[in-house]
Amino acid sequence: MTRRSLSGLRTIVTGATSGIGHALTLELISRGAQVLALGRRADRLAALAAEVKNPANYRHLTGDITNRDHRLAALDLVKSEFGGLDCLINNAGSGALGPFISADEDRLRNIMEVNFFAPAEFIREAVPQLKAGRTPIIVNIASVLAHRAIPNMSEYCASKFALHGLSDSLRAELAPRGIHVLLVCPSTTESEFFDVAIGASRQRLHRWGAMTSAAVARQTVRAIAAGKDEVILSLGGAALVWFDRLCPPLANWFVSRFV
Repeated sequence: MTRRSLSGLRTIVTGATSGIGHALTLELISRGAQVLALGRRADRLAALAAEVKNPANYRHLTGDITNRDHRLAALDLVKSEFGGLDCLINNAGSGALGPFISADEDRLRNIMEVNFFAPAEFIREAVPQLKAGRTPIIVNIASVLAHRAIPNMSEYCASKFALHGLSDSLRAELAPRGIHVLLVCPSTTESEFFDVAIGASRQRLHRWGAMTSAAVARQTVRAIAAGKDEVILSLGGAALVWFDRLCPPLANWFVSRFV
């Protein structure tokens, strides 16, 4: 593991208008990092400037992360404002709740575009700058559901499994270029996820034991500094992963009845 200093870490955070992305921006800047925050809601990105401890280390850009022009504009901006890029955090995400068979193709494509294709392409576009960065790192915010899928979140689970696989592959592929890849797997988190997820009006998942976004951000930033490859951020999440590895049939029975 290669430890890295957070002071002056030139970082892009996607999905910074709420939840984990908002908390990551605050935590990183409090530790001395420089952050370009991306999101679709201009008013929230502007308001975030009043919350950060050092506004000089904060920039923001409004747009849709699935749009290539927006991603390229972000890379141009981080270079002109901070001189380069050391850390790309793919945090923006979308969710959907409800049975797969009663949904449609649009729901699947929407989730995959935001949760997988956009971060995958952003990585490809960012690699030239990251190669020139200081102890560069890509951070992909996945989920415990990237290890163990559950019913009625099939599209979301599929997108996070894909991000997990991409992260593992790129960790080996980009290592010779000096670029590290960290996969972060939170469990249920207190955020707007369930309020804005497709189908949220029809189904709600259990939120007991949910972590705060601030707690997820703190653990993620510690993992960045420590140079870890992957972190599962809750004991319950880790238990579910090991339960599935040790006895998949029993894990299948459990999630089909209690999740």
